[in-house]
Amino acid sequence: MENQNKPRLVEKKYLLPFILITSLFALWGFANDITNPMVKAFSKIFRMSVTDGALVQVAFYGGYFAMAFPAAMFIRRYSYKAGVLMGLGLYAVGALLFFPASMTGMYYPFLLAYFILTCGLSFLETSCNPYILTMGSDETATRRLNMAQCFNPIGSLCGMFVAMNFIQARLNPASTEERALLSNTDFAAMRDADLKVLIAPYLVIGIVITLMFVIIYLSKMPKNGDQSHDINFIPTLKRIFSIDYYREGVIAQFFYVGVQIMCWTFIIQYGTRILMNEGMTEIEAEMMSQRYNIVAMAIFVTSRFICTFFLKYVNAGKLLSLLAIVGALLTVGVIFIDHRTGLYCLVGISACMSLMFPTIYGIALQGLGDDAKFGAAGLIMAILGGSVLPPLQAAIIDQKVILGHPAVNVSFVLPLICFLVIALYGYRTRYVLSRK
Repeated sequence: MENQNKPRLVEKKYLLPFILITSLFALWGFANDITNPMVKAFSKIFRMSVTDGALVQVAFYGGYFAMAFPAAMFIRRYSYKAGVLMGLGLYAVGALLFFPASMTGMYYPFLLAYFILTCGLSFLETSCNPYILTMGSDETATRRLNMAQCFNPIGSLCGMFVAMNFIQARLNPASTEERALLSNTDFAAMRDADLKVLIAPYLVIGIVITLMFVIIYLSKMPKNGDQSHDINFIPTLKRIFSIDYYREGVIAQFFYVGVQIMCWTFIIQYGTRILMNEGMTEIEAEMMSQRYNIVAMAIFVTSRFICTFFLKYVNAGKLLSLLAIVGALLTVGVIFIDHRTGLYCLVGISACMSLMFPTIYGIALQGLGDDAKFGAAGLIMAILGGSVLPPLQAAIIDQKVILGHPAVNVSFVLPLICFLVIALYGYRTRYVLSRK
C-alpha cells in the first residue's frame, strides 16, 4: 500500500505532454553542442584569433540573457504553450538565417543569426523547465526535471556528432598557418566553400524545428501554472530575490553554465595542443579532440541517469556539493598534468557536471509556485555565464605561454573557481532546505 500511495514521477494524464516537452530538451541540446566546435571553425574560416571566434559564444549566450525576462512576461501573460511556440519560431528563424548569412561572406551576420536562434532557446528553457516541474507532485519535481534533462545531452551528442562528421571533417584541411599565407582571392574561395559546409546542418535543424512547432501547436497541452496572468514584475522580483536559496541559485547557475561551456568548448584547444605534441597534424588533432569531446558527452549522459537515480536516496544539495568538489580536483589535474592524462581529467569532469544544471534549477525554484515563471527567467539569465566566462578563458589561451606554462592549461583556473562556487552552494542548500 505504501508504494501505491507514493506519487508518480509523471502522472498519466501528463504523459504525452511530458514526452513532447522533453523532446525539446534534446533539440536545444543539439543547438548548444553543434555550436561549441564552431569557435574553432569560425576562427579558421575567417582567419581570426580564438578571442574573436569566442564571440560566437557571446552572441549565443547573450540571446539567452537578453530574452529571459521578456520570455517570462510573455509566458505569464499568455501560457507555457505560447512560450514554447514562440521559442520554436525564433529557433527556426535563427537557424534558417544561416543561409543569407553565408551569402554575405562575413562573420557578423552569423552572430546575429545565433542571437535570434538563442532568443528562441531562451523562450524554450524559460517555458519548459518550470512546465516540467508542474507535471506531477512537488515531491518528485526535481527528479522529474532531472529525467527530462537527461535527454538534453542526448541532443548534445547528436550535435557533436554532426559537428564532427558533417562540418569539421568536410572543411578544407588547410591549417591555420596555411590559411594565413593565402592570397585574398584564394582565401575568399576557401572561405565560401567552407561556409556552404557549415550552414547545411543548421538549415536541416531549422526545418525540423518548424515541424515541431506544427506538432505542438496542434497538440492539447495542460494549463498547469497558467492561472495568473498579472505581470506584477517588480513585486515578483523583490519576492523571489528575497529568498536566499533562489538568489544564490542564480549565482551558482551563472558559474555552472560558464564551467560547462568552457570545458566543452576549449577541450578542442587543449586536446589539439597535447595531441600535436605527440606528432599529429593540426586537423588530425582537432578531429581526435572532438572525439574526446563526444566521449565526455557520453559520460555526461550516463552520469545524469545514474545521478537521477541516486536523487531518490541522497539529499540533492549534498550530492551537488560532492560532485563539484570532485570536478575541482579533476580541474587541478587539467591545469598541472601536461600530457594526455590531463586530457583524460578534462573528459572526466563531464561526469561531475551532469547533475548540476537541473539540480540547481530544481532547488532554486522549490516552493515558488506561480512565481516560478519569473524565477525560471532569472535562472535562464544566469546562462550569461556561458557568454562572459569563455571569452575570458579564450583571452588567456591567446597568451600562448604564461609564466613558463602553456596558457591553455593555466586558463582552466577559471573552471576551478566555478566548481568551488557550486560546491559552496550545494553545501548551503543542504543546510537551508533541511530546515524547511
